[in-house]
Amino acid sequence: MRKSFDGLCGLVGSELGRVPTSGEVFVFLNRRRSHIKLLHWEYGGFVLYYKRLESGSFPLPKNPLSGSGINWSDLVLMVEGIQVIKSTQRKRFSL
Repeated sequence: MRKSFDGLCGLVGSELGRVPTSGEVFVFLNRRRSHIKLLHWEYGGFVLYYKRLESGSFPLPKNPLSGSGINWSDLVLMVEGIQVIKSTQRKRFSL
């Protein structure tokens, strides 16, 4: 978790094969899942959100290695430490 803006942008480009300035939010966790960094490009520059837990750990998303990513609501729940045991999401229109 020593990398900052440039190091994380390098990881996004080389390891993930993504464009750091695409507007996506890139999530980085340490091995113990007690530290999280979110890297995001918005107009004018990068934003780096960093959170360290004093106790506990961040839950992993349902399919972290699927490559499809997670949606915004799952990311917010993960950062806030809320784990939903059983839920159903109603069908919504999407393009």
